[in-house]
Amino acid sequence: MQQINGQSLIKEITLDDLKKAVGSDITFCACVHKLRKMSAFTFVILRTGRYLLQSVYVPELCQTELKDLCEGAYIELTGGVKEEPRASYGCEIVLKSFKLLSKPAEEYPLHVSDRVLGCTLDTNLSHRSVALRHPHERAVFKIAEGVVSGFRSFMLSQNFTEIHSPKICAAAAEGGANIFKLKYFGEDAVLAQSPQFYKQTCVAFFDRVFEIAPVYRAEKHNSARHLNEYIGLDFEMAFINDMTDVMRMETAMLKAVVCELSKNYKTELEMLGAKLPVIDDIPAVTFFEALDILGKSRNQFDLDPTDEVKLCEYAKEHYGSEFIFVTKFPGLKRPFYAMDSKDDPKLAESFDLLFRGLEITTGGQRIHDYNEQVSKLARYNIAPQELESYLSIHKYGMPPHGGLGIGLERLVMKLLGLENIRQASLFPRDMHHLDP
Repeated sequence: MQQINGQSLIKEITLDDLKKAVGSDITFCACVHKLRKMSAFTFVILRTGRYLLQSVYVPELCQTELKDLCEGAYIELTGGVKEEPRASYGCEIVLKSFKLLSKPAEEYPLHVSDRVLGCTLDTNLSHRSVALRHPHERAVFKIAEGVVSGFRSFMLSQNFTEIHSPKICAAAAEGGANIFKLKYFGEDAVLAQSPQFYKQTCVAFFDRVFEIAPVYRAEKHNSARHLNEYIGLDFEMAFINDMTDVMRMETAMLKAVVCELSKNYKTELEMLGAKLPVIDDIPAVTFFEALDILGKSRNQFDLDPTDEVKLCEYAKEHYGSEFIFVTKFPGLKRPFYAMDSKDDPKLAESFDLLFRGLEITTGGQRIHDYNEQVSKLARYNIAPQELESYLSIHKYGMPPHGGLGIGLERLVMKLLGLENIRQASLFPRDMHHLDP
């Protein structure tokens, strides 16, 4: 317990707390994850916010009767901690007493205490609040926490400012038909497809910014790689020479994320059998070089999912890398704020980052000159007055800048080798899931 203004603060138990208590008693709260009855005693497996801890109930050593316990019951317990090499984390708790805090009204509809949850994804999502009690399911989101923590720590270490931009917007950053529209006090509004306009705006006065926030895409996809709401890891940086500065920053950030996971999330990585990538320099090929590698004609303007898989296989075989940058995409398939390549105006200073067969990042250099941006809007048949507030940042001066956006769920999905992106979303939103 910690003391705040003379009052005790309930503390979540850690492995350090448990190990320090060896040879003495400890008191904490937990959920009964599993009961395993033996002839003379019962193993009571306790689930805390992060760990499964082994305790043992011996009738003559515990003041409270076992009949009050069931799987899913929440208790406050006191027990003696002893070393036990066969138990998880090398410690076991001998129960001395416990107090029932709450008890489920019904049994779980899923086998939460089994080693593997063993149900279909649809069943999992239908009983999401129960499924997430399974240690493997919730471990996915501890890894997501680690990715976010590593991302944030690295950005702050590089003097980026964290921002929080609006998610109800007057105009869509990416354009197109994949926009969720809504009425905002009688006016037309949209849910943010990206924080793009706002992070560019903030570059004018912060130089470097990042954001971790939801992104909304009204795409009618029903695939294993798409969500209609996901968490975007975005950053934007000023005074770049070209898009390779952004690519180098992302490479360094990903190294920091992997370091964070390997240092502080070993429990979850081992539980999930995850193998973290080794990141040195990430190879890069241009879009047309990628088409040549794939043996495809140069008359296409984007990569399909099969292309992404094959390019990652190529990077692994030829460079020993599980990542590969694809740069200089045809401008027609990139947003209106992407800078044209000086070598070939038909190409954009834009890139994707592929990881284990999936695009996880889109980024590049943005247009900072007012006249250049107005001219490109005309090519996209967008009237300047439609984006008047966005253009004002260019009108009043912008430094050369660029940035990127990463899909958190896609990155976690590939880090853990999950089959479906919905497994990397706490409560996924797609065409068929609005509840829970």
